[in-house]
Amino acid sequence: MRLNLFFLFLVITVMLMGCTSKDKVDNSLEEIKKKGEFVVGLDDSFPPMGFKDENGEIVGFDIDLAKEVAKRMGVNVKFKAVDWDGVLLSLKNKNIDVIWNGLTITEKRKKEIAFSKVYLENRQIIVVNNNSSIKRKEDIIGKIVGVQLGSSSENALNSSEISKELKEIKKYSNNTEALMDLKAGRIDAVILDEIVGRYYMEKKPGVYRILEDDFGKESYGVGIRKEDVKLKDELNKILDEMKKDGTAKNISEKWFGEDIVTR
Repeated sequence: MRLNLFFLFLVITVMLMGCTSKDKVDNSLEEIKKKGEFVVGLDDSFPPMGFKDENGEIVGFDIDLAKEVAKRMGVNVKFKAVDWDGVLLSLKNKNIDVIWNGLTITEKRKKEIAFSKVYLENRQIIVVNNNSSIKRKEDIIGKIVGVQLGSSSENALNSSEISKELKEIKKYSNNTEALMDLKAGRIDAVILDEIVGRYYMEKKPGVYRILEDDFGKESYGVGIRKEDVKLKDELNKILDEMKKDGTAKNISEKWFGEDIVTR
């Protein structure tokens, strides 16, 4: 009887060890290099991070960063537009390898995916028309406010007490549509990323105005599957190298006119 119990215990132990070893296997980096590319999931209407130019080519700040990282990894990079509201599912289902498109690091998202080191800081701003009577955050009470569906802007707004006192929160598939409705007077304000807001303001001077108040700061990181530890480590290593040798600075100055990359 004791022998049988010992044998049973031994079998279970071996099985558990096998499962544990299997769970710990991480071929993420090897698989990327074997297929010769990694696929970046993004919202391709999110300037200046990633968007289509007049020729239909996807360009942007994050695009340039990802291309340089891929070059240093010795692989190509492919950009795949996905529904932003379901971008985490696309990553988990392995339809894409990483999310690299102004992705905000949140505690909720950290429960589902891993992140690279922070490479950019941002804040959620309030944009109104230049001739609007809205001066402070409290002035949007009773107004119609637009946000991008599934964005950190939506989360920031919903987490505030003011959200309960708005006339309506109108949700858009992208920020471009929200700002177009703002310009047309169909909504009173838009909550969005500062980098996006300032990019549009440069394109359309005198149309919009940013309030001094905001809905909080945030940090950007590359979204990676939790099990892809080797890929995450390689991304972090290369991003650190790009910061040290000035490459990240040059890319930042190209898109923002100054170095805003987090060191």
